[in-house]
Amino acid sequence: MGEVHESSADGLEEFLAVGLDLESNGCQTATMLGEKIYVIGGGSDDDALSIGVRILDKSTGKWEIPMVLGTVPAPCKSHSAVFLNKERILVLKRDSAPDDCTWFLEVDTLFVKEQKEILGTEVVAWSKGVNGDGPKPVVISGPSGVGKGTLINKLMNEFPSTFGFSVSHTTRAPREKEKNGVHYHFTERSIMEKDIRDGKFLESAHVHGNLYGTSIEAVEVVTDSGKRCILDIDVQGARSVKASSLEVVSIFMCPPSFEELEKRLRARGTETEEQVQKRLRNARAELEQGKSSGLFDHIVVNDNLETCYANLKKILNLNGSNDDVCQPSKCIELPAGYSVSEMDQKVLIHCGTNEEGNASNSLYVFDASLLKGGAPGRTRGLNAYAIDPFTEGLNGLKQVKSF
Repeated sequence: MGEVHESSADGLEEFLAVGLDLESNGCQTATMLGEKIYVIGGGSDDDALSIGVRILDKSTGKWEIPMVLGTVPAPCKSHSAVFLNKERILVLKRDSAPDDCTWFLEVDTLFVKEQKEILGTEVVAWSKGVNGDGPKPVVISGPSGVGKGTLINKLMNEFPSTFGFSVSHTTRAPREKEKNGVHYHFTERSIMEKDIRDGKFLESAHVHGNLYGTSIEAVEVVTDSGKRCILDIDVQGARSVKASSLEVVSIFMCPPSFEELEKRLRARGTETEEQVQKRLRNARAELEQGKSSGLFDHIVVNDNLETCYANLKKILNLNGSNDDVCQPSKCIELPAGYSVSEMDQKVLIHCGTNEEGNASNSLYVFDASLLKGGAPGRTRGLNAYAIDPFTEGLNGLKQVKSF
């Protein structure tokens, strides 16, 4: 194991002489990577501290304010920070709710590198940390008329507690009886356009002068609830999902033949000949891309509806008609009065007092060696547990209690 250390502003005075309040008692932290020092916090008021980010270049002595992407944490009065694997900083907010205390500031992940290249400026990105893994979202794509909607409805009817849909965003005005956050997330065009540029959307499209799209956050909310989010999107949207931080199961539905697809489209009797021809042109392109690009994990032929549905359930590991209820994503509840250190991607939480206010020797471990995802979505895969340092010592780190 490596040397235990904790990141803070203490001991960095020679580099942080400009504009840094070293008497903030946890209101600011400074973590160092190479020639850069990342200072989190600063700009406090009577009630809370803004989670601002500044970067000091040691070689020049100059400060830089980076562009901050992702969902910024709510203000807090104090926090701890620990650098992990030279890519991200684990930030633990003190006196915060369990679902709001664990965050990651990404400074050199693939997403941050890509955004730096696109934007031409210094970039960091926030991501909420979640203990354990959530159920993988399911991407279902295929040409119009292949039967995606019918199969998805069968899944939803048989497994109502297992699957859920994300709520899409739109810039159009709500219609009568439509509720924000239920039917759509209604938003301003300027806000949605900025979020699309910042990489917060999986896919988006212009429809009749308005923007529609699926945000990564909307998918993550479904996953947080313990349900598998179903995304019914086109091939281009599936490609965007593949390039995102989300880990999904992708399925491409195709007809037994192009002639059969045309027959099904015409049998619906809902489109004009011009619309049918347009759908057929699009279908040819989607079939070519979906079957040959290696984009999808599974390709399913919808020749017979019941056979196709059985194959779909097999891919998704669904047994019979039992509705497999997933557990909601776990949040990590930090004890009061703790200190933080790091050891080989294991973050150690040393508890100073117990619930009765007495001295405590409890030790909690956040194992960050198997992190998944990240900005602009969740960072999942944390494994948090308690150990007994007196019986096991720090080298064993044997789990005695799971969070």
